[in-house]
Amino acid sequence: MDKLSNKIIFITGASAGIGKACAEAFAKKGANLILTARRLQLIDKLSQSLKKKFKIKILTARLDVRDKDEVKKIISSLSKEWKNIDILINNAGLARGFSDIDEGSYEDWDEMMDTNVKGLLYVSREILPLMVKRKKGHVVNIGSIAGHAVYPKGNVYNASKFAVKALTKAMRLDLYEKDIRISSVDPGMVETEFSLVRFRGDKERAKKVYEGLNPLTPEDIADAVLYCATRPKHVNIDEIIIMPTVQASPMHIKRRAK
Repeated sequence: MDKLSNKIIFITGASAGIGKACAEAFAKKGANLILTARRLQLIDKLSQSLKKKFKIKILTARLDVRDKDEVKKIISSLSKEWKNIDILINNAGLARGFSDIDEGSYEDWDEMMDTNVKGLLYVSREILPLMVKRKKGHVVNIGSIAGHAVYPKGNVYNASKFAVKALTKAMRLDLYEKDIRISSVDPGMVETEFSLVRFRGDKERAKKVYEGLNPLTPEDIADAVLYCATRPKHVNIDEIIIMPTVQASPMHIKRRAK
């Protein structure tokens, strides 16, 4: 019997990329899932596929983590069974824009801070008391190399991911005596919708980000999350920084010659 069998995993931003890959990885291990995202149609489709393939239970809910009232409503309305959340994967996040700070967009700044920082806080604040009450649980925050090293034109995205790093450390200090495990998985370049979102649908510009190199895949990150979640009870993986072999920092990237 796998140690994740029948555990309940709550994933934000599960409609694509890392969130979707995490859903698939945990489904393979027999876990039951609560999948949330803004694009309900995509998580409903994913749910149907995973339930059919792995015979697990799945709940889906449209959730914009920026909406505090919506977060409260979704989590408070869970049945008693589904409130027994074993693992929270705070995956929802994004980058918007790529400009010097003196030319930045207020709208982009608000969206990044509201999603990456406040959204993580809202979801954690509603789920953590449920874990503390049961004296068990695990939170895995999806951070970024951008939370360890600042790069040009990354400014507010960097700030949001440095905040995630700080909040992860704060959670660890606040919750270790309450038997809650806290981890972060911080990737370098992963080929997802990330750049497409950052550049507001500009496919050509997004494609160039990954040209001439082998970036990480969403499955690579899901595998790291799974590793954190499956350690023995006395083991807490505080932080994993995971990079493509050809990337040594946000600015040091080896690309193949054209």
